[in-house]
Amino acid sequence: MSDSGYGMNWLTDYVRPKLNSLFSRRDMPENLWRKCDNCGQMIFHRELSEALHVCSNCNHHMQISPRERFNALFDGGAWIETPLADAPADPLKFRDQKRYPDRIREARANTGEHEAMLVARGEISGLTTVAACQNFAFLAGSMGMAVGDALLAAADAAVAAKAPLVVFCAAGGARMQEGILSLMQMPRTTIAAQTVAEAGLPFVTVLTNPTTGGVTASYAMLGDVQIAEPGALICFAGPRVIEQTIGEKLPEGFQRSEYLHEHGMLDRVTHRHAMRDELAVILRMLMRAPRRITGDLPAPEAQAADAARAG
Repeated sequence: MSDSGYGMNWLTDYVRPKLNSLFSRRDMPENLWRKCDNCGQMIFHRELSEALHVCSNCNHHMQISPRERFNALFDGGAWIETPLADAPADPLKFRDQKRYPDRIREARANTGEHEAMLVARGEISGLTTVAACQNFAFLAGSMGMAVGDALLAAADAAVAAKAPLVVFCAAGGARMQEGILSLMQMPRTTIAAQTVAEAGLPFVTVLTNPTTGGVTASYAMLGDVQIAEPGALICFAGPRVIEQTIGEKLPEGFQRSEYLHEHGMLDRVTHRHAMRDELAVILRMLMRAPRRITGDLPAPEAQAADAARAG
């Protein structure tokens, strides 16, 4: 056997199989990369998490879990979860391709959450704040009795703490498996918003992609200030349904946050990376709280005391 033949056998019989085993798909963790829903860019999981699930290539804002959002929202990532009561299970004994309890169990297993909304209390730039956040990964964030109960609990917590309430909306609408009971959450959540208003406290909504159906038709559009993330679909009926109904092509970007802001339905369109600072400014203004002093300088009272002692 010639040296070249030996070298070729060594490459094909040893080196190539070794490389294939190192980079084999089955050896790669499935959650190591995430594909952007908008541009298809593959993003390293850790980088995506650090970027708060915003695509570095096209700036697309992907869905984010309530816990990840709260970690980024509250000072130092410190917050206290508000306990929520269990809503009646399967009140209509609903069944389509699956039984409703089976869908709930599957959603809980996939998300690790008990329901589609989480409520927490923490501080934003030193200001005590109550926040509620919908989880689109849990049955498309659909609004059933549990979500209605969660928002009422959030309103009560805000009033008790004399704190503003911020609600992050992300929903496909009402939960069809609860029928008319899910539609009744529209007036119930409206009452929650009114409870906060009657206490003289700010109610701010942040509309994320997507916010649709009965959520848009109730508390999502009742904020004292309404903010949206870039590119979010915000509507009651979706664009495809409207086009089929009226038989016309809709304008470019119709029902996206930038279009709604341009036409006066939203107050702000804010990038997720700037959301915490934006909310800090807005909430302090609405609460008439003094601007927070940051830095290493001593507090004004300490300065006065030092001057008095020196005199």
